[in-house]
Amino acid sequence: MRRTLITLTFCAASVLAQPKLRPPAVPLVAHDPYFSIWSMADRLTDEPTKHWTGTEQQLAGLLRIDGAPFRFMGALPREAPAMKQTGLDLTPTRTRYTFEAQGVRLVFTFLTPALIADLDLMSRPLTYLVAEVTAVDGKPHRVSLYIDASAWLATNTPEQRVVLSRFRVGAIDALRAGTVDQQALVRSGDNLRIDWGYVYLAVPPQPGASTLLTSLRARGEFAASGRLGEADELEIPASSRFHPVLAAAFDLGEAGSQPVSRHLMLAYDDQFAIQYFHRNLRPWWRRKGDTAADLLRAGARDFASLAERSRRFDEAFTADLVRAGGPEYAEIGVLAYRQAIAAHKLAADIDGSPIYFSKENFSNGCIGTVDVFYPAAPLFLLLSPELIKAQMTPIFEYARIGRWPWPYAPHDLGQYPLANGQVYGGGEKSEDRQMPVEESGNMLILTAALAKIEGNAEYARKYWPQIKRWADYLREKGMDPDNQLSTDDFAGHLAHNTNLSIKAIVALGGYAQLAQALGDTAEAARYKSIAREMAGKWPAMAADGDHYRLAFDAPGTWSQKYNLVWDRLLELNLFAPEIARREIAYYKTKQNAYGLPLDNRQTYTKLDWIVWTATMAESPDDFLALIRPVHKFLNQSPSRVPMTDWYWTLDGKQRGFQARSVVGGVFIKMLADEGLWRKWAQSPPAR
Repeated sequence: MRRTLITLTFCAASVLAQPKLRPPAVPLVAHDPYFSIWSMADRLTDEPTKHWTGTEQQLAGLLRIDGAPFRFMGALPREAPAMKQTGLDLTPTRTRYTFEAQGVRLVFTFLTPALIADLDLMSRPLTYLVAEVTAVDGKPHRVSLYIDASAWLATNTPEQRVVLSRFRVGAIDALRAGTVDQQALVRSGDNLRIDWGYVYLAVPPQPGASTLLTSLRARGEFAASGRLGEADELEIPASSRFHPVLAAAFDLGEAGSQPVSRHLMLAYDDQFAIQYFHRNLRPWWRRKGDTAADLLRAGARDFASLAERSRRFDEAFTADLVRAGGPEYAEIGVLAYRQAIAAHKLAADIDGSPIYFSKENFSNGCIGTVDVFYPAAPLFLLLSPELIKAQMTPIFEYARIGRWPWPYAPHDLGQYPLANGQVYGGGEKSEDRQMPVEESGNMLILTAALAKIEGNAEYARKYWPQIKRWADYLREKGMDPDNQLSTDDFAGHLAHNTNLSIKAIVALGGYAQLAQALGDTAEAARYKSIAREMAGKWPAMAADGDHYRLAFDAPGTWSQKYNLVWDRLLELNLFAPEIARREIAYYKTKQNAYGLPLDNRQTYTKLDWIVWTATMAESPDDFLALIRPVHKFLNQSPSRVPMTDWYWTLDGKQRGFQARSVVGGVFIKMLADEGLWRKWAQSPPAR
């Protein structure tokens, strides 16, 4: 008997009216692991803006009102007092701050049109900085605006020497900074920033605009005089107190009751993005020979249309987040959206096909890690299935070229940005610290999920030998896994892992679906029977009274069974609904102030897995019971970093990791609603 998917519907009449999330860190410019700038404070004026790693990458903004200077972005210069920040609004594509001082209101917006169904658009490394000034006291005010971007955006460390330059792209005034020693793709690592390519601050033609290649002292000079200097400064030591900046100013004249608006473009051209099996690949937007000039030209041309497209997407997608899980869930999703995208890089392979690489931010820096793009996958399954294929293809190709020696799926492709072969654990040399059941199960589940979203299994056909090999491995090793790591490798090795067993069983059910879709009915029937037999054994092996164990041989233990969610999403119907009901009821008794621990061993948790676990709930009340502590954690955590997915549930402090792509997993709730995933994955709203 076919079980119907359970859909929980929440009122979406008032989108994000209440509550209001205080982000632990606010995304400003979030494109990829190198071009990713955040505010890690309550107010944009409290601290310098920073790269996601915490290293300063300063953006600064000043507004002079009737001759008096005020800061609205950055902590310097101190002689300019901070404007009062009166609002912060986040949408999937925009971060909008509101400030007031001396009868003037400034709305400053970071617009990143990350519409991921459009690969050409989402891969553009360009964010618009938009200022809108209005007098709110009924009086006219003389206003001028200053914005700068530090040359540190193009360095790994402040000591590196930079070169400044300017050029024109038609009527666009463009400033550029980059290191003197340009060495692309020569090293890898985790806590690194880019030091090749060039950062651009570009000003499309607008009244009252001026630009300058200068130093940090320009902020103080503008605060004092309201003007930029007259001559570019080209020889400025990057490590000096007055390090180089790209600066722009606008004389806005008299601001009245009608808004006066200006915008700039902040962009980064890395020229080469990823090394893939020792081939240096271009970023996707550059695959047809486009240059930085083309990027800026397209950015200026498309500003108005992209602002409107982004607005429509934000409204529709946020409303559907509320409909799927309520306002608190929607706020979590909005905050996760750009972070998940910005932990990836889209490149063009030698044949021009897209390949999409994740980076394990602050969890060892691996590139293309299977158990990282597995939890992140719901966002891309929902909005851009093409990007799921672009993540899985490098793993499938690696497994089939002969270098990968093991009968199970690889863990990773290298260390970002060098995707030259697995570096984790024993790599290609030994089976030390491998994740055989984990990664094989992940690949089969995602391939089955992709087939469901696309309505066919043609992608699987090309890689069927690898898929079958991994299914055979899971048939032999997956029911009662031996001592090995899972995706939660920070918890160490564990034998007889019940949640890992679920993953293997669900993966085999997904494999049977793929075989059926490809016309191999005998293989499909065989593996469907195998998966059902294994699922039938699981409850008795894992039972521990009113819940199920962490490990089959460990009475008195418990754990989140988040992998079980795929039994419902893939409509496999392998496990009785009572299993999820019993687990959800038990989890509600184990929650702490900031969420449900991962298992009984520690009080830390994983944010993405909580949302997967909550998605198994059959009532809105149970879903919200698990989600609300996560919202509370983000709102109150003392760890001011881009959303960590690994934290302590008692005090809300970061345990490790930050700015990772796995937060894309929070969108799994939308995959549980067939109407929503069909709307977005198969018939996205008009562009």
